[in-house]
Amino acid sequence: MVMGASRPRMARFQYVSKGTEKSQQTRWPSPSSASRMFSECTATTPPPPMVSLSLLRHFPCPLILVKAVEPADGKYAQKLFNDLFEDYSNALRPVEDTDEVLNVTLQITLSQIKDMDERNQILTAYLWIRQIWHDAYLTWDRDQYDGLDSIRIPSDLVWRPDIVLYNKADDESSEPVNTNVVLRYDGLITWDAPAITKSSCVVDVTYFPFDNQQCNLTFGSWTYNGNQVDIFNALDSGDLSDFIEDVEWEVHGMPAVKNVISYGCCSEPYPDVTFTLLLKRRSSFYIVNLLIPCVLISFLAPLSFYLPAASGEKVSLGVTILLAMTVFQLMVAEIMPASENVPLIGKYYIATMALITASTALTIMVMNIHFCGAEARPVPPWAQVVILKYMSRILFVYDVGESCLSSDQDRERDCLTKVYDKLPEPNLKTTRNKDPSRKKEVNKLLKNDLRYQGENLEDGDSYCARYRVLTKNIEYIAKCLKDHKATSSKGSEWKKVAKVIDRFFMWIFFIMVFVMTILIIARAD
Repeated sequence: MVMGASRPRMARFQYVSKGTEKSQQTRWPSPSSASRMFSECTATTPPPPMVSLSLLRHFPCPLILVKAVEPADGKYAQKLFNDLFEDYSNALRPVEDTDEVLNVTLQITLSQIKDMDERNQILTAYLWIRQIWHDAYLTWDRDQYDGLDSIRIPSDLVWRPDIVLYNKADDESSEPVNTNVVLRYDGLITWDAPAITKSSCVVDVTYFPFDNQQCNLTFGSWTYNGNQVDIFNALDSGDLSDFIEDVEWEVHGMPAVKNVISYGCCSEPYPDVTFTLLLKRRSSFYIVNLLIPCVLISFLAPLSFYLPAASGEKVSLGVTILLAMTVFQLMVAEIMPASENVPLIGKYYIATMALITASTALTIMVMNIHFCGAEARPVPPWAQVVILKYMSRILFVYDVGESCLSSDQDRERDCLTKVYDKLPEPNLKTTRNKDPSRKKEVNKLLKNDLRYQGENLEDGDSYCARYRVLTKNIEYIAKCLKDHKATSSKGSEWKKVAKVIDRFFMWIFFIMVFVMTILIIARAD
């Protein structure tokens, strides 16, 4: 494949230049001869495909110039071509002395970055490659050829250095296109050619999507050693003046350096020129599509502690968030290469998933505490002091409702409980004979607390019978109320403990998610 757009400053037509300033001046034909030549051109020469005749009429001057110049210099260029290549061979290195080193100057112009495949670690780029060397057998005297100082000929006619891309990553040939070379009278050959290169690039994804990459393009001769062909870089860096901005990568430079390497197989030095492409990823796309959704989802995880335990959605919310984070983790894994370096955003995903897993496990534990019933043990004393007394105030957790009774019923229940607590412990059968004062005290309490005002209690057996029946009823009611109060109080305390723990974990997880987000932003900077 070749690059579709050719270099603007490359010459498209073969032209012949003169050696002296006087001979380089353009001699324009007279108006009559120009009109005649233009008529002949449009009448006898059909226009090229896809170009209309009316379009050619708008540009008569370039056509007249080509028509006027070609006959003047064509015979000398043809004679020069025949003389140069009569006994010329492009198979041998063009030096007069076999011990002489042939110097090749290399210059790379980066046109466009086509693709950066992070997973396969391949960089595809459009390059313009310029190679300059001296051919000792292709020289001539300009005076013998009417001042011709340069001609353009097909590149496959001359000897070319076998400079290749050392770190290419495809099976197809990534060599420059067989364009024409510019041959100067002193044997200097300039070869400008476009090429599409696929080179291997070691991608460091540690700070993805805020990463910087360095991709090397190493050029050198494949068969000639440094004693035969030496390669130099024309400039200290690659040319970026014609670079087309990429939507994903910013190019911060392309420094060039020459290296001389000795391989184990051979004792001769092998020089090469390495161009290092400095790239910085444009992270806006990944921030919007990968990072921000992850941050928003991670902040939902602590809110599972804020849900009421009776709603039954606490565990479902945690599992749903965990599945969403798993999907984002798989998306990042598809982009990144399978290496031991975990990207920064991948670490953030893993940490968030660990927090969500921990929050789901803690939610299950808190729900178990919340639904402790009458069969559960009472809240330990240390929990009553630490959790119910201090932590509840710090976290602004107030008492939950312990009963659905009204305030009047509460007062009546307390009154009956007090009566039950003040009832005598001995057997009621011996109360009348052994302690008459106790009977009077109980009678007084019954009158006051149970609203028996104005009712005169009779002495004797009838009074004792009524007293025993009433006392048993009050004892039963008071005992039931006391048991109910103890059970309700125990369950309410455990519910409050669960609510305080929920609120505590909610703030702890909020802080952890916030700290993780700040850390990833700080490391990215």
